[in-house]
Amino acid sequence: MPFIPHTDSDVRTMLDAIGARRIDDLFDEIPAALKSGPLDAVPPAVNEMEISRIMHERAERDGMPLNFIGAGAYEHHIPAAVWAITTRGEFYSAYTPYQAEASQGTLQMIYEYQTMLASLTGMEVSNASMYDGASALAEACLMAVRAHRKSKSARILLPATLNPTYRKVARAIAGMQEFTFDELPYDAATGRIRAESLAAFDGQDITALVIQQPNFFGVLEEVDELTRWARKNGTFIVAVVNPTSLALLKPPGKWGDNGVDIACGEGQPLGVPLSSGGPYFGFMTTRMEHVRQMPGRIVGRTLDLDGHPGFTLKLQAREQHIRRGKATSNICTNQGLLVTAATVYLTLLGPAGLERVASASHERTQELVRALTRIPGVRAKFSGPRFHEAVIELGRPAVGVVAALAERGIMGGLDLGTLYPELSEELLVCATETKTAADIEFFATALADVLKSARAA
Repeated sequence: MPFIPHTDSDVRTMLDAIGARRIDDLFDEIPAALKSGPLDAVPPAVNEMEISRIMHERAERDGMPLNFIGAGAYEHHIPAAVWAITTRGEFYSAYTPYQAEASQGTLQMIYEYQTMLASLTGMEVSNASMYDGASALAEACLMAVRAHRKSKSARILLPATLNPTYRKVARAIAGMQEFTFDELPYDAATGRIRAESLAAFDGQDITALVIQQPNFFGVLEEVDELTRWARKNGTFIVAVVNPTSLALLKPPGKWGDNGVDIACGEGQPLGVPLSSGGPYFGFMTTRMEHVRQMPGRIVGRTLDLDGHPGFTLKLQAREQHIRRGKATSNICTNQGLLVTAATVYLTLLGPAGLERVASASHERTQELVRALTRIPGVRAKFSGPRFHEAVIELGRPAVGVVAALAERGIMGGLDLGTLYPELSEELLVCATETKTAADIEFFATALADVLKSARAA
């Protein structure tokens, strides 16, 4: 809101109308111990010009570093038309209107989004988006337990190659409902799930197996083999996928012999800027047989009484539309503004354009690995095929290397030691279509200099 329109007189009139002496009386049900303190502790107000200057000064502190960090949020080129259209008044909202049928444009946009995501993942139906990729996985775990009626264990297999943040969120949300999460170790040579670790669960009641493709290390998992094991064992499969990669890789709907049960992930790569960590949006697709267990909303296309096509909210199995206890979810939502951006992005690029983005990202990452591993003492950590990002071994603690690169204006990757103690000398690096040969050479030269300086010291 650009300004607060209420005068002191307006506030007094409103308080008098409801019989309150002061604004603080409206919050008297909050225990004093939970309050942060008096409003006197809030700094004095500043005017619009002053706050604009403060925000510009703080933005300039970030600078414009050369970014080689991925780890679940990716820097892609976003055509100018994407947000020029998304921020038009017709779309500029983060939510589906409650009088949905009066908003045919918004509903059609969501319908097109659902169609694109279902096609991209090779699944039959998509919802209208969720908070983010991590909570989408948590919701997928909850959905798997509801939909897999033959399983009584509520046990979920989470690979160590799954994004650590996703694992934390899944445990925080679903773990409070007496779910059991078993972690699958990764192979130190390939960076993949160990096939023999699944053999230990043969014949057991396992509700779902989660597979991330590509995994957190950027390595491609043997998804067909893993999916077939799950099917043979009577286990649901939940896929966590990077939507950009699906322009090149086999979609989860075709993994194994007949695909997965649920596919989800983070939609940020589809036209959403990094934005200091959000907001982003999660996506979820599934088989039609499980549609009534899917959280969120689904928009459908229909015909009115005159035979004209129209759009409507067809399935709304969430707490705002039905009794709270019968809802499939009490936390999911539709990130409408970001979904609009993704829909425009996918429409502008089309299948061929998205494939070019994915191919270029893969090629840049391969070039990056080749350039970095020419440095003495630096090598690729894992031997498995990769997409989008890779793990490199430095031969010394990564934390100091990352700090030294930052001083040179380079975000040189993620120090994996913060998440995997056994990988304290490894960096997770990423290159997308936004990186040039000169960018990669600049990074390689800086890294060589940092490592040389460290050896000398």
